[in-house]
Amino acid sequence: MQGAEAPTGAAPEWEMRSDADLIRAARTDAGAFRELYDRYAEQVHGYHLRRTRDPHAAHDLTAETFAQAWLARRRFRDRAGGSAGPWLFGIARNLLSQSVRRRRIELKACARIGLLERLDEPRATAEPDDVWLDEAMAELPSSERAALELRVIDGLPYDAVAAGLSTSEGAARVRVARGLGRLRQRLIGDEREAV
Repeated sequence: MQGAEAPTGAAPEWEMRSDADLIRAARTDAGAFRELYDRYAEQVHGYHLRRTRDPHAAHDLTAETFAQAWLARRRFRDRAGGSAGPWLFGIARNLLSQSVRRRRIELKACARIGLLERLDEPRATAEPDDVWLDEAMAELPSSERAALELRVIDGLPYDAVAAGLSTSEGAARVRVARGLGRLRQRLIGDEREAV
């Protein structure tokens, strides 16, 4: 079709859209965001993998990077000549920093309640049976039990635990720490009785 032109504002099929164009289009077209994802997913995953050296964490952080980008797509400002790379890697860097800070906080909490000391000890040859754990969990206050189930059993991050409990992330962390402390006291008490 000679003389046919692309509609105003639309790029011809043979012309690749810039990242900035894709993000603008993604405001109403999820397929445009998928195209952006396809362009950058491997690079963002590699970024996280090199820094964490943990394939599972790298996958989780990559998914979270694109989830954050999706939520922030309306606030995107093209400051790199049409490239979304700096924007995406900025999100990735921030998520990685937050993850490191959260891990430090968790390790400090575990150290305060004595869990790290127990992790350094040789593993027990026998582990508590499910009945012991069920009984110990049943004795916890309901708010602590629910927090432990979400965080430890379901493996959810603290922000999801907080959402599930309709509370703040800080309160969710406190409930988990208190619940772990009570379980630890119960375990220590049971070990002393067995001796």
